[in-house]
Amino acid sequence: MADKPEKVGKYTLLKEIGKGATATVYLAESPHYPQPVALKYIRFGDKARDEARWNRRLIKLLKAEQAVSRRLDHPHIIKIFEVVIEKDEAYVVMEYFPGDSLERYCSFETLLPVHRTIGIVFKCAMALDYAYRQGIVHRDIKPANILVDDNDNVKITDFGLALNVSKKSDADSTFIMGVGSPAYMSPEQIKNYPLNQKTDLFSLGVVLFHMLAGRLPFRAKNPAQLIYKIINTDAPSVSQLNPDVPEQMDMVIRKSLEKDLYSRYKNGAELAKDLSAVRYKIVDDKYVPPDTERFSVLRKSGFFTEFEDLELWEVLRLSAWRKVDADNTLMREGDMDQRFGLVLSGSVELSVDGRRFMELGPGEVFGEVAYLDEIDHKHAYTVVTLEETSYIEFKPSALALATDECLEQFRRRLVTVVSRRMADVARQIAKSGSVARKGTSLPAGFELNLVDD
Repeated sequence: MADKPEKVGKYTLLKEIGKGATATVYLAESPHYPQPVALKYIRFGDKARDEARWNRRLIKLLKAEQAVSRRLDHPHIIKIFEVVIEKDEAYVVMEYFPGDSLERYCSFETLLPVHRTIGIVFKCAMALDYAYRQGIVHRDIKPANILVDDNDNVKITDFGLALNVSKKSDADSTFIMGVGSPAYMSPEQIKNYPLNQKTDLFSLGVVLFHMLAGRLPFRAKNPAQLIYKIINTDAPSVSQLNPDVPEQMDMVIRKSLEKDLYSRYKNGAELAKDLSAVRYKIVDDKYVPPDTERFSVLRKSGFFTEFEDLELWEVLRLSAWRKVDADNTLMREGDMDQRFGLVLSGSVELSVDGRRFMELGPGEVFGEVAYLDEIDHKHAYTVVTLEETSYIEFKPSALALATDECLEQFRRRLVTVVSRRMADVARQIAKSGSVARKGTSLPAGFELNLVDD
Protein backbone atom coordinates (compact mmCIF):
# COMPACT_ATOMS: atom_id res chain seq x y z
CA MET A 1 0.00 0.00 0.00
CA ALA A 2 1.70 3.13 -1.17
CA ASP A 3 -0.38 5.75 0.61
CA LYS A 4 -1.84 5.80 4.09
CA PRO A 5 -5.62 5.41 4.02
CA GLU A 6 -7.58 8.05 5.89
CA LYS A 7 -9.81 5.50 7.60
CA VAL A 8 -9.93 1.78 8.23
CA GLY A 9 -13.34 0.59 9.29
CA LYS A 10 -14.60 2.99 11.96
CA TYR A 11 -11.05 4.14 12.82
CA THR A 12 -9.38 7.37 11.69
CA LEU A 13 -5.66 6.89 11.09
CA LEU A 14 -3.46 9.62 12.58
CA LYS A 15 0.08 8.56 11.72
CA GLU A 16 2.27 5.54 10.98
CA ILE A 17 4.14 4.31 14.07
CA GLY A 18 5.62 1.04 12.82
CA LYS A 19 6.10 -1.14 9.77
CA GLY A 20 6.95 -4.80 9.29
CA ALA A 21 7.14 -7.30 6.46
CA THR A 22 3.41 -8.01 6.48
CA ALA A 23 1.76 -5.19 8.42
CA THR A 24 1.81 -1.47 9.05
CA VAL A 25 0.91 -0.10 12.49
CA TYR A 26 -0.89 3.24 12.79
CA LEU A 27 -1.90 5.45 15.65
CA ALA A 28 -5.67 5.72 15.28
CA GLU A 29 -8.71 7.10 17.05
CA SER A 30 -12.34 6.15 17.30
CA PRO A 31 -15.34 7.61 19.11
CA HIS A 32 -15.74 4.20 20.76
CA TYR A 33 -12.50 4.55 22.74
CA PRO A 34 -11.50 7.56 24.88
CA GLN A 35 -7.78 7.07 24.17
CA PRO A 36 -5.90 6.64 20.85
CA VAL A 37 -5.34 3.04 19.81
CA ALA A 38 -2.76 1.18 17.74
CA LEU A 39 -4.11 -0.37 14.56
CA LYS A 40 -2.11 -3.11 12.83
CA TYR A 41 -3.21 -3.10 9.21
CA ILE A 42 -2.65 -5.96 6.72
CA ARG A 43 -3.59 -5.92 3.05
CA PHE A 44 -3.58 -9.38 1.48
CA GLY A 45 -1.56 -9.85 -1.70
CA ASP A 46 -2.58 -11.24 -5.08
CA LYS A 47 -4.00 -14.70 -5.64
CA ALA A 48 -0.76 -16.32 -6.80
CA ARG A 49 -0.27 -19.76 -5.33
CA ASP A 50 2.52 -18.88 -2.87
CA GLU A 51 0.85 -15.60 -1.93
CA ALA A 52 -2.45 -17.33 -1.30
CA ARG A 53 -0.75 -19.86 0.96
CA TRP A 54 0.90 -17.04 2.90
CA ASN A 55 -2.42 -15.20 3.18
CA ARG A 56 -4.04 -18.30 4.64
CA ARG A 57 -1.26 -18.50 7.20
CA LEU A 58 -1.72 -14.82 8.10
CA ILE A 59 -5.44 -15.32 8.57
CA LYS A 60 -4.77 -18.30 10.81
CA LEU A 61 -2.41 -16.19 12.93
CA LEU A 62 -4.93 -13.37 13.14
CA LYS A 63 -7.68 -15.74 14.23
CA ALA A 64 -5.34 -17.15 16.88
CA GLU A 65 -4.63 -13.63 18.14
CA GLN A 66 -8.36 -12.93 18.19
CA ALA A 67 -9.07 -16.08 20.21
CA VAL A 68 -6.24 -15.39 22.64
CA SER A 69 -7.22 -11.75 23.17
CA ARG A 70 -10.58 -12.76 24.66
CA ARG A 71 -8.80 -14.64 27.45
CA LEU A 72 -5.97 -12.28 28.41
CA ASP A 73 -6.36 -9.18 30.55
CA HIS A 74 -3.09 -8.36 32.32
CA PRO A 75 -1.24 -5.08 32.92
CA HIS A 76 1.89 -6.42 31.19
CA ILE A 77 0.18 -7.85 28.11
CA ILE A 78 -1.02 -5.64 25.25
CA LYS A 79 -4.80 -5.55 25.26
CA ILE A 80 -6.48 -6.49 21.98
CA PHE A 81 -9.79 -4.71 21.44
CA GLU A 82 -10.86 -6.01 18.06
CA VAL A 83 -9.69 -8.21 15.17
CA VAL A 84 -11.40 -7.75 11.79
CA ILE A 85 -10.69 -10.12 8.89
CA GLU A 86 -12.14 -9.28 5.47
CA LYS A 87 -11.57 -10.55 1.94
CA ASP A 88 -8.74 -8.19 0.93
CA GLU A 89 -7.57 -6.82 4.25
CA ALA A 90 -7.47 -7.34 7.98
CA TYR A 91 -6.64 -5.24 11.00
CA VAL A 92 -6.02 -5.66 14.70
CA VAL A 93 -7.00 -2.85 17.08
CA MET A 94 -5.01 -2.83 20.30
CA GLU A 95 -4.03 -0.69 23.21
CA TYR A 96 -1.52 2.02 22.24
CA PHE A 97 1.66 1.79 24.28
CA PRO A 98 4.31 4.50 23.64
CA GLY A 99 7.34 2.29 24.26
CA ASP A 100 10.16 0.67 22.30
CA SER A 101 11.02 -2.99 21.94
CA LEU A 102 13.74 -4.52 24.10
CA GLU A 103 15.89 -4.88 20.97
CA ARG A 104 17.37 -1.44 21.67
CA TYR A 105 18.79 -2.72 24.99
CA CYS A 106 20.47 -5.87 23.68
CA SER A 107 23.75 -4.34 22.48
CA PHE A 108 26.50 -4.00 25.06
CA GLU A 109 26.83 -0.25 24.57
CA THR A 110 23.11 0.24 25.29
CA LEU A 111 22.57 -2.27 28.11
CA LEU A 112 20.33 -1.16 30.95
CA PRO A 113 21.58 -1.24 34.54
CA VAL A 114 21.27 -4.77 35.90
CA HIS A 115 18.54 -3.90 38.43
CA ARG A 116 16.34 -2.43 35.66
CA THR A 117 16.80 -5.47 33.43
CA ILE A 118 15.81 -7.76 36.30
CA GLY A 119 12.72 -5.63 36.97
CA ILE A 120 11.61 -5.80 33.33
CA VAL A 121 12.10 -9.57 33.03
CA PHE A 122 10.35 -10.05 36.41
CA LYS A 123 7.22 -8.41 34.95
CA CYS A 124 7.47 -10.57 31.83
CA ALA A 125 7.73 -13.72 33.95
CA MET A 126 4.60 -12.80 35.88
CA ALA A 127 2.71 -11.99 32.66
CA LEU A 128 3.66 -15.35 31.12
CA ASP A 129 2.64 -17.09 34.35
CA TYR A 130 -0.77 -15.43 34.09
CA ALA A 131 -1.10 -16.33 30.39
CA TYR A 132 -0.39 -19.99 31.03
CA ARG A 133 -2.96 -20.11 33.81
CA GLN A 134 -5.40 -18.99 31.11
CA GLY A 135 -4.20 -21.88 28.94
CA ILE A 136 -1.97 -19.80 26.64
CA VAL A 137 1.67 -20.37 25.63
CA HIS A 138 3.17 -17.47 23.63
CA ARG A 139 5.81 -19.48 21.67
CA ASP A 140 7.64 -16.45 20.25
CA ILE A 141 9.13 -14.62 23.22
CA LYS A 142 11.98 -12.41 21.98
CA PRO A 143 13.08 -8.78 22.50
CA ALA A 144 11.08 -7.57 19.48
CA ASN A 145 7.85 -8.79 21.11
CA ILE A 146 8.42 -7.08 24.47
CA LEU A 147 7.79 -3.33 24.73
CA VAL A 148 9.08 -1.07 27.50
CA ASP A 149 8.80 2.66 28.16
CA ASP A 150 11.12 5.06 30.00
CA ASN A 151 9.51 4.15 33.32
CA ASP A 152 10.09 0.42 32.73
CA ASN A 153 6.42 -0.28 32.18
CA VAL A 154 6.30 -3.52 30.19
CA LYS A 155 3.93 -4.97 27.60
CA ILE A 156 4.25 -8.36 25.89
CA THR A 157 2.78 -8.28 22.41
CA ASP A 158 2.19 -10.47 19.33
CA PHE A 159 0.29 -13.46 20.67
CA GLY A 160 -0.53 -14.47 17.09
CA LEU A 161 1.70 -17.56 17.38
CA ALA A 162 0.24 -18.51 20.77
CA LEU A 163 -0.72 -22.11 21.49
CA ASN A 164 -3.99 -22.77 23.25
CA VAL A 165 -2.91 -25.69 25.44
CA SER A 166 -6.40 -26.27 26.80
CA LYS A 167 -7.80 -27.39 23.44
CA LYS A 168 -8.64 -31.08 23.28
CA SER A 169 -7.60 -32.01 19.75
CA ASP A 170 -4.67 -31.35 17.47
CA ALA A 171 -7.07 -30.46 14.67
CA ASP A 172 -8.37 -27.58 16.73
CA SER A 173 -4.89 -26.31 17.58
CA THR A 174 -3.39 -23.10 16.28
CA PHE A 175 -0.03 -24.84 15.96
CA ILE A 176 1.97 -23.92 12.88
CA MET A 177 5.19 -25.73 12.01
CA GLY A 178 8.38 -23.74 12.51
CA VAL A 179 6.94 -20.81 14.45
CA GLY A 180 9.17 -18.78 16.71
CA SER A 181 12.56 -17.15 16.32
CA PRO A 182 15.38 -19.74 16.18
CA ALA A 183 17.87 -17.93 18.45
CA TYR A 184 15.24 -17.80 21.25
CA MET A 185 13.64 -21.21 20.74
CA SER A 186 13.69 -23.90 23.41
CA PRO A 187 15.16 -27.35 22.64
CA GLU A 188 11.71 -28.93 22.72
CA GLN A 189 10.36 -26.32 20.31
CA ILE A 190 13.16 -27.03 17.84
CA LYS A 191 12.46 -30.76 18.14
CA ASN A 192 8.74 -30.19 17.53
CA TYR A 193 7.83 -31.75 20.87
CA PRO A 194 4.59 -30.89 22.74
CA LEU A 195 4.92 -27.50 24.42
CA ASN A 196 3.92 -26.05 27.76
CA GLN A 197 4.75 -22.85 29.64
CA LYS A 198 8.37 -23.95 30.10
CA THR A 199 9.16 -23.18 26.46
CA ASP A 200 8.32 -19.49 27.09
CA LEU A 201 10.48 -19.49 30.22
CA PHE A 202 13.45 -20.83 28.22
CA SER A 203 12.94 -18.07 25.63
CA LEU A 204 12.64 -15.48 28.40
CA GLY A 205 15.90 -16.81 29.85
CA VAL A 206 17.56 -16.17 26.48
CA VAL A 207 16.17 -12.62 26.50
CA LEU A 208 17.47 -12.08 30.03
CA PHE A 209 20.93 -13.35 29.05
CA HIS A 210 20.94 -11.13 25.94
CA MET A 211 20.04 -8.03 27.97
CA LEU A 212 22.71 -8.71 30.60
CA ALA A 213 25.58 -9.80 28.35
CA GLY A 214 24.90 -7.88 25.13
CA ARG A 215 25.10 -11.15 23.20
CA LEU A 216 23.05 -14.30 22.72
CA PRO A 217 23.87 -17.35 24.87
CA PHE A 218 24.01 -19.55 21.77
CA ARG A 219 25.84 -18.12 18.76
CA ALA A 220 26.68 -19.86 15.49
CA LYS A 221 27.68 -19.21 11.90
CA ASN A 222 24.72 -21.08 10.41
CA PRO A 223 21.26 -22.33 11.48
CA ALA A 224 22.32 -25.98 11.77
CA GLN A 225 25.13 -25.11 14.17
CA LEU A 226 22.79 -22.85 16.16
CA ILE A 227 20.24 -25.64 16.55
CA TYR A 228 22.97 -28.03 17.68
CA LYS A 229 24.18 -25.58 20.33
CA ILE A 230 20.69 -24.90 21.69
CA ILE A 231 20.02 -28.62 22.05
CA ASN A 232 23.44 -29.77 23.27
CA THR A 233 25.61 -27.02 24.77
CA ASP A 234 25.42 -24.92 27.92
CA ALA A 235 25.41 -21.14 27.87
CA PRO A 236 28.50 -19.32 29.17
CA SER A 237 28.45 -17.68 32.59
CA VAL A 238 26.82 -14.27 32.24
CA SER A 239 28.67 -12.89 35.28
CA GLN A 240 31.97 -13.56 33.50
CA LEU A 241 30.80 -11.72 30.40
CA ASN A 242 29.53 -8.75 32.38
CA PRO A 243 31.22 -8.08 35.76
CA ASP A 244 28.25 -5.94 36.86
CA VAL A 245 26.09 -9.07 37.00
CA PRO A 246 26.14 -10.86 40.38
CA GLU A 247 27.14 -14.54 40.36
CA GLN A 248 23.74 -15.46 41.81
CA MET A 249 22.25 -14.56 38.43
CA ASP A 250 24.22 -17.41 36.80
CA MET A 251 22.09 -19.90 38.72
CA VAL A 252 18.85 -18.21 37.63
CA ILE A 253 19.83 -18.22 33.96
CA ARG A 254 21.19 -21.76 34.14
CA LYS A 255 17.84 -22.98 35.51
CA SER A 256 15.93 -20.98 32.88
CA LEU A 257 18.01 -22.54 30.09
CA GLU A 258 17.92 -26.12 31.32
CA LYS A 259 17.59 -28.63 28.48
CA ASP A 260 15.81 -31.01 30.85
CA LEU A 261 12.22 -29.84 31.32
CA TYR A 262 12.06 -31.31 34.84
CA SER A 263 15.02 -29.19 35.94
CA ARG A 264 13.78 -25.94 34.40
CA TYR A 265 11.57 -23.44 36.26
CA LYS A 266 8.07 -24.87 36.69
CA ASN A 267 6.31 -21.57 36.08
CA GLY A 268 6.86 -17.86 35.66
CA ALA A 269 6.11 -17.13 39.32
CA GLU A 270 9.00 -19.36 40.40
CA LEU A 271 11.38 -17.56 38.03
CA ALA A 272 10.08 -14.17 39.22
CA LYS A 273 10.73 -15.15 42.84
CA ASP A 274 14.39 -15.94 42.14
CA LEU A 275 14.79 -12.75 40.11
CA SER A 276 13.48 -10.66 42.99
CA ALA A 277 15.96 -12.34 45.35
CA VAL A 278 18.86 -11.28 43.10
CA ARG A 279 17.39 -7.81 42.59
CA TYR A 280 17.13 -7.30 46.36
CA LYS A 281 20.91 -7.64 46.76
CA ILE A 282 21.88 -5.13 44.06
CA VAL A 283 22.75 -1.54 44.96
CA ASP A 284 21.27 0.61 42.20
CA ASP A 285 23.66 3.55 42.43
CA LYS A 286 26.76 1.52 41.50
CA TYR A 287 25.89 1.42 37.81
CA VAL A 288 28.66 2.71 35.54
CA PRO A 289 27.84 3.19 31.82
CA PRO A 290 30.05 1.40 29.26
CA ASP A 291 33.24 3.18 28.22
CA THR A 292 32.36 4.18 24.67
CA GLU A 293 35.55 6.23 24.28
CA ARG A 294 37.79 3.20 24.71
CA PHE A 295 35.49 1.19 22.48
CA SER A 296 36.04 3.77 19.72
CA VAL A 297 39.82 3.44 20.16
CA LEU A 298 39.61 -0.33 19.64
CA ARG A 299 37.26 0.04 16.69
CA LYS A 300 39.83 2.21 14.87
CA SER A 301 42.70 -0.23 15.49
CA GLY A 302 43.70 -2.38 12.52
CA PHE A 303 44.24 -5.37 14.81
CA PHE A 304 40.53 -5.47 15.68
CA THR A 305 39.17 -4.90 12.16
CA GLU A 306 37.56 -8.36 11.95
CA PHE A 307 36.19 -8.31 15.50
CA GLU A 308 32.44 -7.76 15.76
CA ASP A 309 31.22 -4.97 18.05
CA LEU A 310 30.04 -7.62 20.48
CA GLU A 311 33.55 -9.08 20.69
CA LEU A 312 35.10 -5.63 21.10
CA TRP A 313 32.98 -4.98 24.20
CA GLU A 314 34.22 -8.32 25.47
CA VAL A 315 37.83 -7.25 24.78
CA LEU A 316 37.24 -4.14 26.89
CA ARG A 317 36.16 -6.26 29.83
CA LEU A 318 39.14 -8.59 29.51
CA SER A 319 41.94 -6.05 29.05
CA ALA A 320 43.99 -3.70 31.23
CA TRP A 321 44.93 -0.26 29.86
CA ARG A 322 48.38 0.96 30.91
CA LYS A 323 50.57 4.05 30.49
CA VAL A 324 54.34 4.04 31.24
CA ASP A 325 57.35 6.30 30.75
CA ALA A 326 60.31 5.72 28.43
CA ASP A 327 62.92 3.02 29.19
CA ASN A 328 60.51 0.72 31.01
CA THR A 329 60.93 -3.02 30.43
CA LEU A 330 57.51 -4.50 29.71
CA MET A 331 58.63 -8.09 29.00
CA ARG A 332 61.92 -10.00 29.28
CA GLU A 333 63.32 -12.57 26.90
CA GLY A 334 63.02 -16.06 28.39
CA ASP A 335 60.46 -15.21 31.05
CA MET A 336 57.59 -17.70 31.36
CA ASP A 337 54.86 -15.13 31.12
CA GLN A 338 52.08 -15.33 28.54
CA ARG A 339 51.01 -11.71 28.67
CA PHE A 340 50.86 -9.85 25.40
CA GLY A 341 50.06 -6.25 24.55
CA LEU A 342 49.03 -3.82 21.83
CA VAL A 343 50.57 -0.36 21.49
CA LEU A 344 48.05 2.49 21.54
CA SER A 345 50.49 5.43 21.47
CA GLY A 346 54.24 5.79 21.71
CA SER A 347 56.66 3.03 20.66
CA VAL A 348 58.57 0.00 21.96
CA GLU A 349 61.81 -1.72 21.03
CA LEU A 350 62.17 -5.49 20.62
CA SER A 351 65.57 -7.10 21.24
CA VAL A 352 67.20 -10.54 21.44
CA ASP A 353 70.47 -11.17 23.30
CA GLY A 354 70.83 -7.43 23.85
CA ARG A 355 70.59 -6.64 20.13
CA ARG A 356 67.68 -4.60 18.82
CA PHE A 357 65.86 -6.05 15.83
CA MET A 358 62.49 -4.23 15.60
CA GLU A 359 60.57 -1.13 16.66
CA LEU A 360 56.78 -1.18 17.02
CA GLY A 361 54.32 1.71 17.06
CA PRO A 362 50.55 2.24 17.50
CA GLY A 363 48.41 -0.71 16.49
CA GLU A 364 51.28 -3.23 16.74
CA VAL A 365 51.23 -6.30 19.00
CA PHE A 366 54.09 -7.53 21.20
CA GLY A 367 54.52 -10.62 23.37
CA GLU A 368 52.39 -12.75 21.04
CA VAL A 369 54.96 -15.58 20.74
CA ALA A 370 54.74 -16.53 24.42
CA TYR A 371 50.95 -16.55 24.30
CA LEU A 372 50.85 -18.81 21.23
CA ASP A 373 53.62 -21.12 22.52
CA GLU A 374 51.63 -23.83 24.30
CA ILE A 375 54.72 -25.76 25.44
CA ASP A 376 57.35 -23.42 26.93
CA HIS A 377 55.26 -20.23 27.33
CA LYS A 378 58.45 -18.17 27.11
CA HIS A 379 58.94 -14.69 25.71
CA ALA A 380 61.14 -14.77 22.61
CA TYR A 381 62.36 -11.18 23.04
CA THR A 382 62.65 -8.27 25.44
CA VAL A 383 60.27 -5.30 25.09
CA VAL A 384 61.35 -1.81 26.26
CA THR A 385 59.48 1.49 25.80
CA LEU A 386 61.28 4.13 23.71
CA GLU A 387 59.06 6.99 24.93
CA GLU A 388 55.94 7.51 27.03
CA THR A 389 53.75 4.69 25.81
CA SER A 390 50.14 3.65 26.28
CA TYR A 391 49.23 0.05 25.62
CA ILE A 392 46.56 -2.59 26.26
CA GLU A 393 47.66 -5.65 28.22
CA PHE A 394 46.04 -9.07 27.94
CA LYS A 395 46.61 -11.79 30.53
CA PRO A 396 45.88 -15.50 30.03
CA SER A 397 43.84 -15.58 33.26
CA ALA A 398 41.50 -12.92 31.84
CA LEU A 399 41.34 -14.47 28.37
CA ALA A 400 40.36 -17.78 29.96
CA LEU A 401 36.99 -16.15 30.63
CA ALA A 402 36.53 -15.10 27.00
CA THR A 403 33.98 -16.70 24.70
CA ASP A 404 35.14 -19.16 22.04
CA GLU A 405 34.32 -16.63 19.31
CA CYS A 406 36.49 -13.93 20.89
CA LEU A 407 39.42 -16.30 21.50
CA GLU A 408 39.24 -17.52 17.91
CA GLN A 409 39.51 -13.94 16.65
CA PHE A 410 42.57 -13.32 18.87
CA ARG A 411 44.28 -16.48 17.70
CA ARG A 412 43.65 -15.75 14.02
CA ARG A 413 45.03 -12.23 14.31
CA LEU A 414 48.05 -13.25 16.41
CA VAL A 415 48.96 -16.10 14.04
CA THR A 416 48.77 -13.63 11.15
CA VAL A 417 51.08 -11.22 13.00
CA VAL A 418 53.65 -13.98 13.65
CA SER A 419 53.48 -15.21 10.05
CA ARG A 420 54.09 -11.77 8.60
CA ARG A 421 56.96 -11.06 10.97
CA MET A 422 58.61 -14.34 10.05
CA ALA A 423 58.35 -13.37 6.39
CA ASP A 424 59.90 -9.96 7.14
CA VAL A 425 62.77 -11.57 9.08
CA ALA A 426 63.38 -13.99 6.20
CA ARG A 427 63.69 -11.04 3.82
CA GLN A 428 66.18 -9.31 6.11
CA ILE A 429 68.30 -12.45 6.45
CA ALA A 430 68.18 -12.96 2.68
CA LYS A 431 69.83 -9.56 2.13
CA SER A 432 73.10 -10.90 3.52
CA GLY A 433 72.70 -14.43 2.19
CA SER A 434 74.36 -16.05 -0.83
CA VAL A 435 72.77 -16.08 -4.27
CA ALA A 436 69.94 -18.60 -4.41
CA ARG A 437 70.05 -21.62 -6.67
CA LYS A 438 67.74 -21.43 -9.67
CA GLY A 439 65.68 -24.54 -10.23
CA THR A 440 63.63 -25.50 -13.25
CA SER A 441 59.87 -25.39 -13.20
CA LEU A 442 57.93 -28.63 -13.21
CA PRO A 443 56.13 -29.30 -16.50
CA ALA A 444 52.41 -28.61 -16.69
CA GLY A 445 50.33 -31.52 -15.47
CA PHE A 446 53.27 -33.10 -13.63
CA GLU A 447 52.27 -35.28 -10.67
CA LEU A 448 54.53 -36.42 -7.84
CA ASN A 449 54.60 -40.19 -7.44
CA LEU A 450 55.57 -42.06 -4.29
CA VAL A 451 58.66 -44.23 -4.80
CA ASP A 452 59.38 -47.26 -2.63
CA ASP A 453 62.90 -47.54 -1.22
